[in-house]
Order: sequence, then structure tokens, then C-alpha cells
Amino acid sequence: MNLRDLAYLIALADHRSFRLAAEVCNVSQPTLSTQIRRLEEELGVALFERAPRNLILTPAGEAAVRRARRIHDELRQMRDEASGHGAEGLTQLHLGVFPTLGPYLLPHILPGLTARFPKLALKLTEEKSAELLAQLIDGRLDAVILGQRVEDAHVTGTPLFREPFRLAVPAAHPLAGQPRVAASDLAGQKLMLLEEGHCLRDQALDLCRQSGAEEYDGFRGTSLETLRHMVMAGMGLTLMPALACLHPLGQPQIAAPAFAEPDLGRDIGLYWRKSTTHGALMQDIAGLMRAQIRDLLAPAAPPAGKA
Repeated sequence: MNLRDLAYLIALADHRSFRLAAEVCNVSQPTLSTQIRRLEEELGVALFERAPRNLILTPAGEAAVRRARRIHDELRQMRDEASGHGAEGLTQLHLGVFPTLGPYLLPHILPGLTARFPKLALKLTEEKSAELLAQLIDGRLDAVILGQRVEDAHVTGTPLFREPFRLAVPAAHPLAGQPRVAASDLAGQKLMLLEEGHCLRDQALDLCRQSGAEEYDGFRGTSLETLRHMVMAGMGLTLMPALACLHPLGQPQIAAPAFAEPDLGRDIGLYWRKSTTHGALMQDIAGLMRAQIRDLLAPAAPPAGKA
């Protein structure tokens, strides 16, 4: 077994196709297939179930891929650490962020990050929270920004900021003219929510249970922008994070009053593996993000009414 074999294993697990994995690894398909078969013989277990139309990782295969990713991550970190002492001194950082935060957060923090860390080569991935956490643990990501607490023995992190929620309503709705709304004002209302897998959906469902609101039947949004346009069309109400309200939501079609309850929001944090060699860098990045977003949310968030 060698690092090349592990690279073949990871590629095949990612693409579930011998042809595609061979292309990614720049080898012939028979070569990759032979090496995977030899790896299975060496380990004494089948790593893949060869179904008629696709490949399925066996439990042993899933465990082997997780360990292979960690080994490759350690090797990459070794290379990054060594390159930091070279002429260019670039540090590679692969950062993940979830979809209901990324488009509204990254434009505000990336200019400051690149100015503060000019030798930071940043690569970004946008995925749902569960997938981000899985990629972090597997070594495919170096750090993730999440809106939920992470309890994993291999992961550590630090809080960044608390993002309040706002209520996006059509301008003609009775709640549109309120300076603030209370959770109890939502009793009997129907909220349009995101599809399964979004942490914001789970948080909105919690609000529905607390307030007596219900989910809008027959519709689940794929993104915040979809929900925004549904509100603009007068189809209903939705929950909107404060950063998504910093710019006009579609005036004069939408109002976005704040909630009276200060606890209605989500806690955003930066998380990374405990084994990383970039722990100090992560803390520095987190400190810069906190300062930027604190200044952004405090004075700039719309006070009430139309956003």
C-alpha cells in the first residue's frame, strides 16, 4: 500500500466511476482498477460493492476512505507547512460555508482577509452544514463556518457572532408596518421554509413550534433568494437572517421588521480539526471576522420596517 493507492481510493469514492477516477488520477482505467483490487486483497475486505450501474462503498470501504483522507490531509499540511518556509510562503486554506450565510457574509469579510493575510491562498466551498462537517472531519476542508454547535472529538472552534433573525413580509401585510414583531404575532401565520438539510429550516421550525405558526404547505424553497422572491410576489412570510437584510430586499414590495425577542437568531462559529497545524491562523482569522461583522451588524442592520 502506498500514497498513490490511497489517492486512487479517494478518487473512486468521490466519483463512483472507474473511468472518471482514472481521468482524475491521470492513469488508465485498467491500472486504477487493478490497484484497487490489489488494495482490497491486501486489506482482506471488499471496499466497494460493484452494483450494475454504480459503485457503493461497503462499511469497510467507508472506514478506509475516511482514514485515507486524513492521511492525505496530513501530507498536504506537511507540504503547506514546508512551503511556508519557502520563497513564496503561501498558506493554502480550504474554507467551507453554508448557503444561507455565504453570499451575505463572504463579500464583507474576504477583502479584509486578503488584506490582512496576503499570503493566504483561500479556496471556498458552499454546501449544507451536514456535508461541510463531514468534509471537515474527512480532511477535504480545513475549516468551516457553521450556524450550529459542533460536538465532535476531532473538531474544535470558536464563536464568531450572533446573527439575529428578521421577518420578511409583503409590504401589504399587517405586520409590515410594525416597528418590531413578537414571536406571538406569528400565531396562525404560515411561514415559507427552505427544503430539508438547511439549518435555517430547522431554526424556522423551532420558531413555528414556539409561536404557533405553521409551515406553508406545498412549497419548500431551495435558497433564500427563492424565498425572497416568493415574499415579493405576495405569497407569504419567511424567516430571514440579518445579514441577508443589509441591502434592499425588494423595496417597496417587502418589509423586514426585527423581532422583539433578542434570542431569536443563530450563533455563527468557525470550526477546524484539532490536529491542524494552522490553529493559530484560525484564531487570527476568527478575530478579524468578529471585528468586521460586529461593526457591520451593529450600525448597518435596518432598524425596522422596510429593509
